[in-house]
Amino acid sequence: MSRDLAVDRVRTLRMRAQLLCGPRPVRVPDAVARVGAVQAQSIAAARLAVRARTAGLTADDVSRAINDDRAVVRTWAMRGTLHMLAAADVRWMVALLGPIFAAAGRRRRQELHLTDEVCERGLAAIATVLAGSPPLARAELVARIAEQGVRIDPATQAPAHLFGYAAMRGLICRGPELPGPSYVLLDEWLGTPAGPVLDPDTAVAELAGRYLAGHGPATARDFAAWSGLPIGRARTGFGLVAADHTEVSVAGEPAYLPSTVDPDAPAEPVVRLLGQFDEYLLGFGSRDFTLDPAYAKRIQAGGGIITPAVLVDGRVAGTWRVDRKAGSLRVRVEPFTALPRGTNGRLAAEVTDIGRFLGGPATLVSG
Repeated sequence: MSRDLAVDRVRTLRMRAQLLCGPRPVRVPDAVARVGAVQAQSIAAARLAVRARTAGLTADDVSRAINDDRAVVRTWAMRGTLHMLAAADVRWMVALLGPIFAAAGRRRRQELHLTDEVCERGLAAIATVLAGSPPLARAELVARIAEQGVRIDPATQAPAHLFGYAAMRGLICRGPELPGPSYVLLDEWLGTPAGPVLDPDTAVAELAGRYLAGHGPATARDFAAWSGLPIGRARTGFGLVAADHTEVSVAGEPAYLPSTVDPDAPAEPVVRLLGQFDEYLLGFGSRDFTLDPAYAKRIQAGGGIITPAVLVDGRVAGTWRVDRKAGSLRVRVEPFTALPRGTNGRLAAEVTDIGRFLGGPATLVSG
């Protein structure tokens, strides 16, 4: 019979897996690869996710990893949403996940007059326009493919859906940070070779193992919710890596963690300021282990927005935001209830580190 883990133990192990406590890497791609991927629909939030999981890096270091080193790449992957992936992982992850979400988005594309025929002509036009081109902003790419005979309405969601489809097909990815989104050909941006394309079973096993390294202990339902894979395929992935993992029980459900992880690793006091859309809140099928349902709407009020969260010993204890005034940073923390004794010093250290990361002194403001 597998061991049933107490809730506090689950939180401790998941924080360690997420690099929110214990040793932290000093390179952006190492942190991103460890957690599998970082949600990147907001580049500012993606930077903050890296800050919380690394030691000594700055926001400029994350930008260099994206724009100059090309060590991490933003493209559509888990759940069909924009993520930051380690460059070495892009091809096999997109090959595994892209077809699922490309198929799932077909009905919406057709509503936007992006028929299968239009999409195929669109892909050909995008390939022609971007070949040997510098990165193009969205509006410019729309205009250039119109010159190739593929006209889509820039005032609708059609451009976003066509370009997302092209990314899911492995043709393009996001390029460097411009004032708005930019696009490049994936093969030109990464060069050849830059990571393998794996056969389907090898890929789903690799993704399952990567997920458990960055999230375990976790269940197959958690893996399916994070990746967007059908539950049967998620269970297949877990089955393929079971020999290298320890089976435990989380809330009565079978779960796994890497066999190299000590399930009795001691807890340590942890305070982290997590940005929007943080993986610790998005990476599981349920947030009940982390977030009291009574405060759920304070973290996700609607529209898919996940609010920046104050994490204290694995539990969400409040929200926070940064106010910028006259070159100074004011970090305003709004706890749900009184914070535990001994938290203030660690919270102040986090605020100081946010200032260091963003490049200016930061002051803690409560309430």
